[in-house]
Amino acid sequence: MMLQGRYAIITGASQGLGEAIAEKFVAEGASVMLCARGAEALEGVHTRLSAGLADGQLLCTQVADVASRQEVDALVAEALRRFPHVEILVNNAGVYGPFGHLDVLDWDKWVQAIEINLMGTVYPCRALIPHLKSRQSGKIINLSGGGATNPLPGISAYAASKAAVVRMTETMALELQSHGIDVNAVAPGALATRLTDQLLDAGPEKVGAAFHERMTKLKEEGGTPLTLGANLCAWLASTESDGITGKLLSAQWDPWASLQSHRDDLDGTDIYTLRRIVPKDRGKAWGGV
Repeated sequence: MMLQGRYAIITGASQGLGEAIAEKFVAEGASVMLCARGAEALEGVHTRLSAGLADGQLLCTQVADVASRQEVDALVAEALRRFPHVEILVNNAGVYGPFGHLDVLDWDKWVQAIEINLMGTVYPCRALIPHLKSRQSGKIINLSGGGATNPLPGISAYAASKAAVVRMTETMALELQSHGIDVNAVAPGALATRLTDQLLDAGPEKVGAAFHERMTKLKEEGGTPLTLGANLCAWLASTESDGITGKLLSAQWDPWASLQSHRDDLDGTDIYTLRRIVPKDRGKAWGGV
């Protein structure tokens, strides 16, 4: 039980990947504060997972909108009231936002997606970092995904916010490294969740025919198992990953369980980070460095 005796906050924990992460954390012995906007769904997860709690293991809930700084501050304060301390933060809450090209989509919904995906990651970090600094240790895990590393026409708010989350992760990792706080981003793979249903419902005219066809096939085949992302999050939350920081890791493709044996290769390099590609990286003899 790699998380036994540890205390965590998980946002967006009422369904999909967030629920899977919560289930994995509880199974690994963590005490968890579950957060989501929907009270009914959140209580359903709480009821289901409570049946597997061990003696002394705590499972709490707090309804909160991560796009609200005040509600996030209240969430962190409640977690610190209920738990002796908190050493793990998983920022999972996220939305696709509106579908369509930038000049014709609903602008208010576009801004709202940025607030949820980006500010909804920054606010919990901002609220908990002073506590983590006081303990000189901690783990921050931010959910990213393919939107961070590939352009996604028709889903611009998601792509822009997720890329920003990764760069924010890399930046916070450097700011907090001297305090013993590891900060990493997770790409869980192409998941068949409610977000996929929303994308399919939007139709090929808004998200592109090729992308819509690919996601339709993904839905039919079941997508990447939620357990892969949940397992990676649990590993990053454990002491087994100590010192691995500032990385964007793919749950599906990267050999994350063995990364400790490659620490010398990872430290101070741009492996598993966003970077600029120049012509020589592609075998060209022209261009900058």
